[in-house]
Amino acid sequence: MSPAVLQTAALARRSIKSTFRFPQAWFPSLFFPLVLMAIFTASFGRSIAFIPGFPKVDGFLSFAVTGAIVQGVLISAVGAGAFFAGDIEGGFFDRLASSPASRSAILLSRLCASVVLAAGQATFFLLIAVIFGATVKGGVVGALIVIVLAALLAVPIGGLGVYLALRTGSAEAVQGTFPLFFALMFFSSTFFPRETMTGWFQIVADINPISHLVEGMRVQIIRGVDWQAAGVSLAIIVGLAILSVGACAISLRRRLEGNA
Repeated sequence: MSPAVLQTAALARRSIKSTFRFPQAWFPSLFFPLVLMAIFTASFGRSIAFIPGFPKVDGFLSFAVTGAIVQGVLISAVGAGAFFAGDIEGGFFDRLASSPASRSAILLSRLCASVVLAAGQATFFLLIAVIFGATVKGGVVGALIVIVLAALLAVPIGGLGVYLALRTGSAEAVQGTFPLFFALMFFSSTFFPRETMTGWFQIVADINPISHLVEGMRVQIIRGVDWQAAGVSLAIIVGLAILSVGACAISLRRRLEGNA
């Protein structure tokens, strides 16, 4: 096994351990999505059957769980960027940069840690939803598709957080961007289907890639395994990952050159 792979694995383990060591790093990504999912489910329940345009589902919980998963990935990925910025502020990044450590390992380790954490979060949310009555029409295969897509989604979102960390070097600046990401979710079909929207809100949701990404995940739960929908979600994730990871690589090179 190459040294770069071993270094990536070691740094990824450090990132995961450091996340669990601080409750403020992982608690919000579990607590707030669960609270929002519970509030929406309690408010709408099975009354969604009377909402024009709402897809046929067993209950709102089955519809809402993918929104909770995406929200959890978003919060934890922003936190990953904040941790990376903390490494820059604390000098750990400079020590890595001056060591023989692989430059790719510095970046990939944080993204790999985000993938592992996102997979765990998605599994947790699905289990909670099933315990409280949600039905996964796609069965085990559908659940695995959702978990894999959620894990991969951590790459572009985590990459964006790391990019902001490299650009600003400030954990507070990275955390301050969270409202912008959260607004992007609300202007999508994450919490309600586009068929129930009207006017400019529907137009924004139609062009928002998050809408199509979430819908590709949601269909695995409310209808059954749909490889075409999963492929659309995967294509969006790959496209976003290319942009964010590419931006990270460029920013990493510039910061390393600046430290030289």
